[in-house]
Amino acid sequence: MIDVGIIGFGKMGRIRADEVETSGRGRVTRVYELDSEARFDHPRAGSPEDVIDDPSVEAVFVCTPNHLNRPLTIAALQAGKHVFCEKPPAFTSSEVQEIRQAEEASGCKLMYGFNHRHHESIKSMKSLIDSGEFGEVLWMRGRYGKSVDKSFHDHWRANPEISGGGILLDQGIHMVDLFLHLGGTFDQVEAFVSKLYWEMDIEDNVFAILRDSGSGRVASLHSTMTQWRHLFSLEVFLSKGYLVLNGLRTSSRTYGDEVLSIARNRSAAPAATWEDEERITYHDDTSWASEIGHFFDVIESDGPVAIGSSADALELMTLIDTIYERGKRHE
Repeated sequence: MIDVGIIGFGKMGRIRADEVETSGRGRVTRVYELDSEARFDHPRAGSPEDVIDDPSVEAVFVCTPNHLNRPLTIAALQAGKHVFCEKPPAFTSSEVQEIRQAEEASGCKLMYGFNHRHHESIKSMKSLIDSGEFGEVLWMRGRYGKSVDKSFHDHWRANPEISGGGILLDQGIHMVDLFLHLGGTFDQVEAFVSKLYWEMDIEDNVFAILRDSGSGRVASLHSTMTQWRHLFSLEVFLSKGYLVLNGLRTSSRTYGDEVLSIARNRSAAPAATWEDEERITYHDDTSWASEIGHFFDVIESDGPVAIGSSADALELMTLIDTIYERGKRHE
């Protein structure tokens, strides 16, 4: 049984606590939450340091606003704790390098909550791509958008000093991570980062084109908070067919049914028809349990983090840095 401490007991902290307890492999022994009026049954800590310095705590979950992710992760690693941290890992790739140094020195496990990799639909796509059955990835297109209202101005995510950025770090980061997970690396980037509607100090739209100069593979991203109807769509077209995922089962239930369409191409036009598609609907969101299971497996086996490692985080944040950098050229 792994004793867990959680720093930050908002939405994500509560989700993680529930999954830890439900797994039967861990128990939550200390919780710190800034809101003194928040109610929970777990023993309350007086500060993040109380969680980190508790000798009985083996693993620390960092579920805080973005600006605290890096310092709390480093502090927990330096205290000899395994760490699970929500995304983004930090504000920049150089900050992730700092975290990796602390990780290496500690000998502890560090895993990041790149949750979308754990959805069953994404696992199916990854398996089919890796099998080679559908050939090589030619291109990918990802659209991920949500709608916010004026109350968003009062949320910490609207403050760049706390959030580190806008919709790209909040939501688009998941789609960029899936591009890397399913398609490989990208070394060429063009991007437009804009404030099209909401008058805030963070971006509300990002349009980016990513390209791997070696293979010529291209990925197209649109990340937006002016999508008045929440939308998730990930298309992967390969030399022998395609995989299209529309909708995503999330805790908010606002992205519709999670439906994966699969089809092979044909030599004669039309390459595929709607009738050719196999469609799989995923009714349950098992991603949270999958993440906790992987984290506990890594701790118990002393094995490597296969999904959501600090190496994954560094590659991802390097690409995020470049998207922001390219976007500034067009402001």
